[in-house]
Amino acid sequence: MNPLQEFLDFAVDAATQAGRMALGHYHSGVNVEWKPDRSPVTIADRVVEELLRKRIEHRYPDHSIFGEEGGEVQRDSTRRWIIDPIDGTRAFIRGVPLWGILLGLEIGGEMMIGVVSMPALNETIAAAKGLGCRLNGRPAQVSDVEHLDDALVVYSDSLELARRRPGAWAKLQARSHLQRGWGDCYGHVLVATGRADVMLDPVMSPWDCAPLLPILREAGGTFTDWDGQTTIYSGNAISTNGKLFDEVMATVKEQ
Repeated sequence: MNPLQEFLDFAVDAATQAGRMALGHYHSGVNVEWKPDRSPVTIADRVVEELLRKRIEHRYPDHSIFGEEGGEVQRDSTRRWIIDPIDGTRAFIRGVPLWGILLGLEIGGEMMIGVVSMPALNETIAAAKGLGCRLNGRPAQVSDVEHLDDALVVYSDSLELARRRPGAWAKLQARSHLQRGWGDCYGHVLVATGRADVMLDPVMSPWDCAPLLPILREAGGTFTDWDGQTTIYSGNAISTNGKLFDEVMATVKEQ
């Protein structure tokens, strides 16, 4: 078996199990705590990450692990799992189903495996380098939209876009066909599955990005920072269907 397929199968199974655990806390009135950066955290975030860490440590004890809540455990390995236990915690605590469990595997500094489980929507999207992208087991690919004026642009936070990228945000709104705030990981999943064409995130952490890069790449799209670099470490991100990449980048970079 292709070793990437083995890693992918493990990641899908682990994320699915974590999703079932998260659903046990969904719509349950969980207590919300606030971290120093004013982002929320709940018991669901903590127990899901703990579960994923235990699964990884049991199966791959020599692999490193980097998670949003538990930080990094470095081991003598070129392989590092990156975890976001609940991406979209604000949606989770309000009972909105657009949250997901993110799990990615970085090998030799390159993101090779990506899984996003969205248990409240019964959707799991998964990809590995060279093995394609699948939504609930079926091939997934980006849209064929070729012009921004025909495009659906989705985003996480209009206030942050207006504050951090005011010129680009105004131009993208004016030049695109439709804009909707279907954000967090779900927006990127929509692009990877052809249901949206561009996703904008002005603020991102590596755990927010890790699985999205291989997912978008294998679906035929792009996942980059706002300078067009393929990375999960720039603190921001844009997904496109590939056909719109040049036009989006030109719009973003206009003075």
